[in-house]
Amino acid sequence: MKICFVTTFPPSGRQLNEYAFHIARELQHHSDIELTILADELDDYEFATNEHGHSFKADELKELPGFSVIRCWKFDAIGTPFRLLRTIRKLKPDIVWYNLVFSSFATQDNPVAAFIGLMAPALTRAAGYFTHITLHHILENVDFAAAGVRREKLFRIGTTMATKTLLKSHSVSVLLPDYRHTLVTKYSAQNVLLGTHGTFASTSTPPDFTRRGNPEIRILAIGHWGTYKRLETLMRAFPMVLERFPEARLIIAGANHHTKAGYWESIRDMQPATLPIEFRGYVPEEDIPELFETTSILVMPYDSATGSSGPAHQACEFGIPIVCADIGDFRGMAESEDMAIRFYKKSDSTDLAEQILTILQSRDMQREMAEHNYAAGVAMSLPSVVRNYLRWFRLMKCKRSISASVDTHETPSAWRRILRFRSTNSDSEVTPQAKPSVVEDKMNDQCLSD
Repeated sequence: MKICFVTTFPPSGRQLNEYAFHIARELQHHSDIELTILADELDDYEFATNEHGHSFKADELKELPGFSVIRCWKFDAIGTPFRLLRTIRKLKPDIVWYNLVFSSFATQDNPVAAFIGLMAPALTRAAGYFTHITLHHILENVDFAAAGVRREKLFRIGTTMATKTLLKSHSVSVLLPDYRHTLVTKYSAQNVLLGTHGTFASTSTPPDFTRRGNPEIRILAIGHWGTYKRLETLMRAFPMVLERFPEARLIIAGANHHTKAGYWESIRDMQPATLPIEFRGYVPEEDIPELFETTSILVMPYDSATGSSGPAHQACEFGIPIVCADIGDFRGMAESEDMAIRFYKKSDSTDLAEQILTILQSRDMQREMAEHNYAAGVAMSLPSVVRNYLRWFRLMKCKRSISASVDTHETPSAWRRILRFRSTNSDSEVTPQAKPSVVEDKMNDQCLSD
């Protein structure tokens, strides 16, 4: 099966590139999959800096070995859908899989390019290719004021139109139950699947408690900083933690959001030199295990949320307790994926410090939360996530093949009704929206066994 995976991809510094890397790496374990990554052109990333504040330059970046990557679209460019479609027509894939957030193709500063870019899946379907989207957030749940969006009413109208356009693809996966509920109720969508974000590894790493608090108690915050992921509340909370645990050390890792170049550097420059705070900047993939394995608590100091959290799933992968802002998306994530999280009142630095201290003061709680999250990580490993996607793709490929065959032979209308399929995917499993007929059951089984 030939898959074109449309996404940002390392060494690009843009959103979702890390997630795409892990998905692509797992897909390569399937010998029957021919994967081509249709990625963004490399650029100078002023927002993505290392611990020395040096940004990444396009001419210094090297492609990752072992992947088939065609960099055929450009961020902020109006021509993105047409360049993608031209490449897709040359490759003739069975599946075109888009890995998206609403700002994948451009930011709010260039709304025309952003909207036109999001037309790409609909155009891909119109060209005759089976098109699936993994949509990491929906904008109905985003606090635009916290994210710094101007002209909110106009922006809401535009994002509603963009959502309707995305739903023109054959199927859309979202990663939180509330997102699926919104798309079904507000947009009457019948092609929305509920998937799982998953951890970033084939197998989770059991927590090694001898590496935590020995001698430092490491508190980690990692993300793309500057919009809804902000550090001010954490900076006010950390000195309160130090009063009780002077051996604590705060590590801030990750790049700036691509619209907020220089943000974490400005936060760093405002902190007293005596505080034990380490600003790591962008962390290379090979350094992630060491970073997480020595962490005692992951903190998610967000003002708003745009989907299921990658850092939270990495915390589960390594068995780490989590403290995060009390935001609806994260409540839903914790409930649906059985994560151990302590919530603090959004923007309340005192409450944040108290939640961190509650965990640090109890060895039993640290171990219990760590083991709970490790168990959650085992239950949502990336191989199982990718297998569910491939099961869906194979089913749809088979059905399209059968449908084309029976249409050619002028199938009676009763048989055509049997071949109709509408799905919802519950608990990461593909299931039909209505109870299928016996004939459809047999056809599904035959497709999946081929």
